[in-house]
Amino acid sequence: MISRQHSGISLVSFAFTLIAILIQPASASEVSEPNLTSDKQDFVENVAPLLVQQPVNQVVKVTGVKLNSTNTGIELVLQTSLGEALKPVAKTEDNSFIADIPNAVLQLPDGKEFRSENPAKGIVSVTVTALDTSSIRVTVIGEASSPKVELFDDPEGLVFGFTPVPSSQAQTQPTPPQQPGNETQPEQPAAQSDEPIELVVTGEQDGYSVPDASTATKTDTPLRDIPQSIQVVPQQVIKDQQITRITDAVRNVSGVTVQRDIDNTIDSYNIRGFTTNNFLKDGVSVPFALINPSPYNIEQVEVLKGPGSVLYGQLEPGGIVNYVTKKPLSEPYYSGEIAIGNYDVIPSIDISGPLTEDKRLLYRFNAAYQYSDSFVDFVNQKSFFISPTLTYKIGDATTLNLSYNYTNTDAVYDPGLPSDPKSLDAPRNRFLGEPNSDGKIHTETHSIDLNFTHRFNKHLEFRSTFSTALQNSDNGSGIFRVASLQPDGRTVTRDFAKDIGDIEVYSLQNNLIADFNTGSIQHKLLFGVDWTKLNALQPGLRAGQAQTPPPGTVVAPIDLFNPIYGAPAPTVFDGYSGAGNTIGGTFVNTVGIYLQDQVTLLPNVKLLLGGRYDFVNNASTVQPIDQNFNTLGESTRNESYSEGFSPRIGIVYQPIEPLSLYASFSQSFVPNTGRSRSGEVFEASRGTQYEVGIRAELLDRRLIANVAAYEITKTNVLTSDPEDNSFSIAAGEVTSRGLEFDLSGKILPGWNIIASFFLNDAFISKDNSLPEGDKLTGAPSQGGSLWTTYEIQSGNLQGLGFGGGVFFAGNRDVTLPNTFKIPSYGRFDAAVFYRRDNWRVGINFKNLLDTKYYESTTFGDIRPAAPFTLLGTVSVSF
Repeated sequence: MISRQHSGISLVSFAFTLIAILIQPASASEVSEPNLTSDKQDFVENVAPLLVQQPVNQVVKVTGVKLNSTNTGIELVLQTSLGEALKPVAKTEDNSFIADIPNAVLQLPDGKEFRSENPAKGIVSVTVTALDTSSIRVTVIGEASSPKVELFDDPEGLVFGFTPVPSSQAQTQPTPPQQPGNETQPEQPAAQSDEPIELVVTGEQDGYSVPDASTATKTDTPLRDIPQSIQVVPQQVIKDQQITRITDAVRNVSGVTVQRDIDNTIDSYNIRGFTTNNFLKDGVSVPFALINPSPYNIEQVEVLKGPGSVLYGQLEPGGIVNYVTKKPLSEPYYSGEIAIGNYDVIPSIDISGPLTEDKRLLYRFNAAYQYSDSFVDFVNQKSFFISPTLTYKIGDATTLNLSYNYTNTDAVYDPGLPSDPKSLDAPRNRFLGEPNSDGKIHTETHSIDLNFTHRFNKHLEFRSTFSTALQNSDNGSGIFRVASLQPDGRTVTRDFAKDIGDIEVYSLQNNLIADFNTGSIQHKLLFGVDWTKLNALQPGLRAGQAQTPPPGTVVAPIDLFNPIYGAPAPTVFDGYSGAGNTIGGTFVNTVGIYLQDQVTLLPNVKLLLGGRYDFVNNASTVQPIDQNFNTLGESTRNESYSEGFSPRIGIVYQPIEPLSLYASFSQSFVPNTGRSRSGEVFEASRGTQYEVGIRAELLDRRLIANVAAYEITKTNVLTSDPEDNSFSIAAGEVTSRGLEFDLSGKILPGWNIIASFFLNDAFISKDNSLPEGDKLTGAPSQGGSLWTTYEIQSGNLQGLGFGGGVFFAGNRDVTLPNTFKIPSYGRFDAAVFYRRDNWRVGINFKNLLDTKYYESTTFGDIRPAAPFTLLGTVSVSF
């Protein structure tokens, strides 16, 4: 089948004040909208030779039933972690669709069966009943005829999509509606009158609401059961906003700010005040930000906020971003798109389907080429991406998945602008490099992921993932870089760099997941062991940094407001402040062991307990090199060892079904490298977070809302040694506290929304050299976003849609001590699109009002953001 002295925030009082606002009882939940394309006659013609009852190997517990509205009808979700094990046998009788599932047992929280009367126009009733102790029946009665149906593969369970058939298309006379309140179980129709149908399986679903995610627990867990803030940006948002740089997707999430990379290839994030350039890909930690994944291979982006060390090891306490990639589909799917704008040209394809008749071997292939002509003078970028993936279903309980990703990027280096208020007066297209030099950064990345899954029985599952990524980068003949702005307010000093980078990352992750009961208490136990190895070498030559530059090393300055190009590149390299040119090496080996238990104490009380122990070996080397990158002399090696325990505990209380109240405590672990003045190894930096929140499913569960309040304290931050400021000690402390709000889903049929708002106060709470109370760099004190689309559902204009939104970020400090802030901004976007059959055309207007605003980097320089941008797209899928 196809996750100081400032006034504090009272976290607990805030959370419970909002209960009255968010409580809205409901009876159904929104997941995603299916794309229903098949009709009833297709089902009948194709099913007879194909529909054969599967052997039943296990009895699956269906623990919940949800009914959701879609653009074309409704969808019914049978909630279970073993959705693929359900074996429905489907048929029609008069106006009824009937699916018997012979290997399932209905165990709803209230102990009753499910019934919904008149859930949508054209559908009379939906019932889910127990036929006997090991089988379930799903019955859907249409007004004019049996509804059209598709079956979806979804992490939440088995999903049926139903579309009512209008009277004009009906082949049979309508069945009289059942009387409300009639609880009699439907009688079994006679076998001779049944006509079996084929359930068409689809992998593509629409919608802004995602009810579960795996990032927070490494298991498929409903968001409502997770005692930590996690938001999901689904595929439909990525498409509707026409995101061409996947990091922009997190603008839809509260507390997260993009920090542009100085090489125009690798972005980082500021999450709850803390900068992180690590991320996850399909739940596997990448300890070095290799390169931005292509948005054309991403199914959804999951953002776990707060410490994630309990599952993923060495991470900053602000949070982590997980890119979930597209997986092979069991039915043929072909899609192509061309996007053309005033800065971009991007053709892409996405094809998938089975390679064998038994559908045990599946494939998916994504490819995209992107040419970007930047708004900054002389700057452009070309990138090419391919990703073939194979899934082999070795047996009913065993699956092997192999994927390969290749990215090739050539980008002209943009040195940005110096960190000075005068830079804000320069035009945003200002280029402070040299257009006649090579000035390009070439990056090539290969990554391979091998995933093996085996379910021993309905209670025990084993997962193993091996990943490797290899990256080579160089900046050709060298690049001119911005150093500082002189007191005259216009002369920009520059230096020159030539670099080669080689990075290798290997990781192995093994997880054992067990479901069992101790009396009336349910457990989902996760035991894991992972290993990661990082090798990184970066030879570098520098010129223009010495106090008294030798002949041949001078790098000419440039005027910020009247640049005159043509300065020659230096012919001699004097290294870092005259200290020589070097090969820098970084080598990290990590082993982590972790245990997690998701405990259901009562149907409405969930407990999450977890702990991880990390063992980390760090080594760094420095070796001199000559002008041709040849090594000179002996290398200097510095080694350190760290180990630490990272716990997490959280509780969820659900006073009513659509509302969750939660509280949690968690810690992070990040080793400090280097040594103190006395030669001692630094203790690891630890982050501690306390979080309370409310998660609610509103408007009949079509919307998911989350409100969170948190406080994070990070200790053992390296700060200057008061006895010798050329050394450091692990005595600093920083604090971040704030409030967040996120909302996503459907307001009405065709009307989607994703919105966020946050307040954050991230500051230095203890330091020997920096002023206490100074704000952390790159962390806005407030921000938010709103994006909404509406698609006309019927009539002559059916398929025509409109979208619009705003992205806001408060001012951000660029330097420590705080001397300069990037001003706040509000950017407005809009979109118009039209869907017809399997075609879609659209136009996206980004920065509609041509707002001039800036983004920061982790290195302290600033970068103007793009002006008004137009992007038109045409896509077809079948």
